[in-house]
This record gives sequence, C-alpha cells and structure tokens, in this order.
Amino acid sequence: MKISLGMSGGVDSSVAALILKNKGYEVSGVTLKLWGDLDKDAKAVCERLLISHRIIDLTELFKNTVIADFINEYENGRTPNPCIVCNEKIKFGAMLQNILQNGGEAVATGHYAKIINQNGRFLLAKPTDLSKDQTYVLYGLSQDVLSKTVFPLGELTKKEVRDLAEENGFINATKKDSQDICFVPDGDYAKFIAELAGKPTEKGFYTDIFGKKLGEHQGQLHYTIGQRKGLGIALGKPQFVIKKNAAENTVILGDEENLFYKNVLVKNINYLPFDNLSGDLKIKAKLRYRHTEQPAILHPVSKSNAIIEFSTPQRAPAPGQSAVFYDGDIVIGGGIIEKGEN
Repeated sequence: MKISLGMSGGVDSSVAALILKNKGYEVSGVTLKLWGDLDKDAKAVCERLLISHRIIDLTELFKNTVIADFINEYENGRTPNPCIVCNEKIKFGAMLQNILQNGGEAVATGHYAKIINQNGRFLLAKPTDLSKDQTYVLYGLSQDVLSKTVFPLGELTKKEVRDLAEENGFINATKKDSQDICFVPDGDYAKFIAELAGKPTEKGFYTDIFGKKLGEHQGQLHYTIGQRKGLGIALGKPQFVIKKNAAENTVILGDEENLFYKNVLVKNINYLPFDNLSGDLKIKAKLRYRHTEQPAILHPVSKSNAIIEFSTPQRAPAPGQSAVFYDGDIVIGGGIIEKGEN
C-alpha cells in the first residue's frame, strides 16, 4: 500500500514514517509549504530512512482559507480554532487530494489518535497516550477521509516516540513540541491581524452587562471570553470579559458568575458513528482543547445543530471555538459553539 505521510519536521511525524516503513508500507514524505520558512528536518529524516520526500506549496490556499477564516472570525468577535480548519481544508483536504492524484492510496500524519473500522463505519478514538490526545482537532474528518487515513502513533506514548527517534539517530529526537499557532509564533494574534489587514485596531468601550460605559479598550479582538488580566481598567473588583459586540466594538465586562452556562448551542456538527442524531444522547463534552470532558445530554435541534445540556454549568463557552462530544474513548462528533444559554 502506498502511503504519503505529512511531515512537519517534528519528532512525531518522523517516527510515524519509521513505523510505516518497518510495517512494510511503501511510504513517502510530504511537507506542506504553508506559512513562513520550511523546516529542513523532515527531508533529513526521509534521507536517513531512504524514502522519497517532496514539498507541496499550498501557501495561497492556506492564506485564503485558514488565515482568512482566522481574521474574519476575530473581526466578528469570535474565537476561532485554526488547527481544526487546517486539518479539514488543508491536511486532510488539499494534501490528501494531491496525494491521491499522485498515485498514493492513503495519507498518514503524526497525530495521536486511533481509527477503528466498525463494520465499514470509521470511528475516531482516543490514543493510548491520553496526555497527547488530539482527537479534539480531528472531529471534522468525514467518513471518506477517515477511510484513507492512518495514524501510526495511536498505540504509542510520547516517551516511546522520543526513544524510537533517539535509537534511530533522528536529527529532531529532542526537538520541542510546537505550542503556538504556527503562523503566530509569538502569540500576538491581534498584532498579526492588524499587520495583515494593513490597519490598526480601533479603540472602543468597555460596558457593563446593562450597557453602561466603563472605560476605553484597545479594540475588541484583543480580548477573549473569560479574560480577567490585562484589561487595563480598575473597577474595584475582579471583572471578566463576558461577551463581545464586534459591530459596536464593545467588550462587556461582568462578574465571574456571568460566565457560566448550563446549555451551549452548537452548529455545523459532524457526527462520526452515524450520519445524524435522531434523539437525545448521553455524552461527555469538552468546549476547548484543554477543557476536561463534562457529562451532558446532547439534544438535536436540526440535522447539523444541537444543544449540549451540561450536568453542571460550564465556564466561558466561546463562540467560534469547537465543542467535541465523546462516548468513552470514541468521538461522537463536534461542531462550532454559537452561544451559551441558561
């Protein structure tokens, strides 16, 4: 079987290449040119493993999809997750398409996740190393994509991956994992947006939950739901960003209790074990990548919209972020948070 492996230059995708080669697959490495300088480590690892390596330039598509969505969401007062968009549109979209057009039969990546074939239905499941679980950013993959995808690291721990890299003399064996958004390495996304849009962010007003002006802020996209520090305003008690109104460039402040919601409306849902949900379903759901799963009931509203009713109110569901649903280790699906409701 011909498998092309997406290689970033990191240790995970490098060890994934080693595993595939050792299992007898006809493996080749593919590195995407998306933003900024290319990492040379992927090519070096491919040379060491005696497998071919090529570069696919997707700079324009990346800019017109992932970056454009990122900017648009922030300008509209929402909090996007560009990794989820990138996985769907770029890595398991354009890259997979390119691989299939060039004679490949499947795509592999260094993600920590498992794919289970259950009577022809492809399920996404958590990896052995739960501390590295990346299923949250993969919930958007379709059945067709999952049928052509391999995750070689699903059964391994991160320590085992690093040990394998060291044993095989990989140049990146001790390389640190990347933490930030790849195109905003310093984390200053507001500055990035201002520079790319070619215009500074306009100042606006903080208001309380009743609309009373409290002071000036630097522009709504500088702030995130739930934020307390760095507001630059003293109000005599801790205040948090409760909501944002992009149209009026206002940031609404309130007490921490105003951040908690029992119900969360989710749109554009992708279900994995089935095509759509016909009735209520007991699940566990997480509202952010680092959020601990919480028990809830999923109430379908339409084919692609649902309300998550949590057992206990959850803090700061941010419009634009993703909510992902689980049944044990199996991903039921996920979608985009629209708003919290009580």
